[in-house]
Amino acid sequence: MDIPSPTKLKGKFVGILVCWILGFGSLIAWNSLMSIGDYYYALFPNYHPSRVLTLVYQPFALGTIVILAYNEAKVDTRKRILVGYTLYTLSTLTLILLDLASSGRGGIGNYIGVCAIVGCFGIGDAIVQGGMTGDLSFMCPEFIQSFFAGLAASGAVTSGLRLMAKAAFENSNNGLRKGVMLFLAISVFFEFLCILLYAFIFPKLPIVKHYRTKAALEGSTTVAADLAAAGIETQSIEKANNDAKQSERLSTKQLFFQNIDYELDLYLIYVATLSIFPGFLYENTGTHTLGSWYALVLIAMYNVWDLIGRYVPLIDKIKLKSRKGLMIAILSRFLLVPCFYFTAKYGDQGWMIFLVSFLGLTNGHLTVCVMTAAPKGYKGPEQNALGNLLVLFILCGICSGVALDWLWIIGNGKF
Repeated sequence: MDIPSPTKLKGKFVGILVCWILGFGSLIAWNSLMSIGDYYYALFPNYHPSRVLTLVYQPFALGTIVILAYNEAKVDTRKRILVGYTLYTLSTLTLILLDLASSGRGGIGNYIGVCAIVGCFGIGDAIVQGGMTGDLSFMCPEFIQSFFAGLAASGAVTSGLRLMAKAAFENSNNGLRKGVMLFLAISVFFEFLCILLYAFIFPKLPIVKHYRTKAALEGSTTVAADLAAAGIETQSIEKANNDAKQSERLSTKQLFFQNIDYELDLYLIYVATLSIFPGFLYENTGTHTLGSWYALVLIAMYNVWDLIGRYVPLIDKIKLKSRKGLMIAILSRFLLVPCFYFTAKYGDQGWMIFLVSFLGLTNGHLTVCVMTAAPKGYKGPEQNALGNLLVLFILCGICSGVALDWLWIIGNGKF
């Protein structure tokens, strides 16, 4: 089966834009929760909401991605991703309804309800992020870079909106709650938009059809439904799979050991980041002249520089490509932990803002460097499997970082 060169196909720019929106929509609800952390601290002041909600989120995400990474070759990518975005949409809508039903009151019952919804966000994250990363890993690197930039953009945009909402509603009755409802409504809109884009627009782009047909030729069984949705005949898919049987793909175990350094890279990036962000920034940075704005400004600065960092690798001359160089840079980030500790204790807010910005910049830059480098040189089915493995290690790193974040509480006697 002959397929044209991707350089001759249309739809690359639209594909990059759609990937950005799909990334944006997959984390906007979670980033909204992080940006409205001050609202949940007002409702549940004794329950460490920023830390607890993150801790609840991760086991659900991690457990789901372990199952899906192990069975990735058997899971229909189209159904998987559409289920994930639908779960996001319904969960965010339920969060709005819970707040409306309780009239914005606190209490342990409502807190448990919020935690249960956050668990659904974790499941949705594993379904969508693992599925999209695997799917985009056998396409052009610009797609996966754009998807991960969209993930960061959701944090930057929600932080910016949170600052504007605080300024607009701060002196009005229930101002904080009005801002939260606005945030969650925006999240529902973008999550529903992602369902439509992935179902009806993305699979029909010529460049996407090219890469998925190529993956089918190489033995991928996860793209069949997307190819059918794009109008490619079933006979073509069957022939591609029959041809691919002549060559074997590497097992998930072989991919795991061949890419152990990349997997450790991602794990360590997120251990370092999540041991500081967001819990430490809400609870351990002291009192400063910015007052109640301080934590929001720190969260916003992290998110903005994380977004910038994910575009820096587009400049080829400063993109980290060496596997050893990546590992050295990633290990060096752990020096930020004592820097944050001593800055919180003895430094002023300017130094803290600088450190948070650097944390975000390095997080975004190093993540994209690893995610675009690792899949190179493999066949489509192998790239899909490797994409799921990489997301597994991101979530493992996040889970470990969140657990370490609690040491800040224990060390300060606040537990």
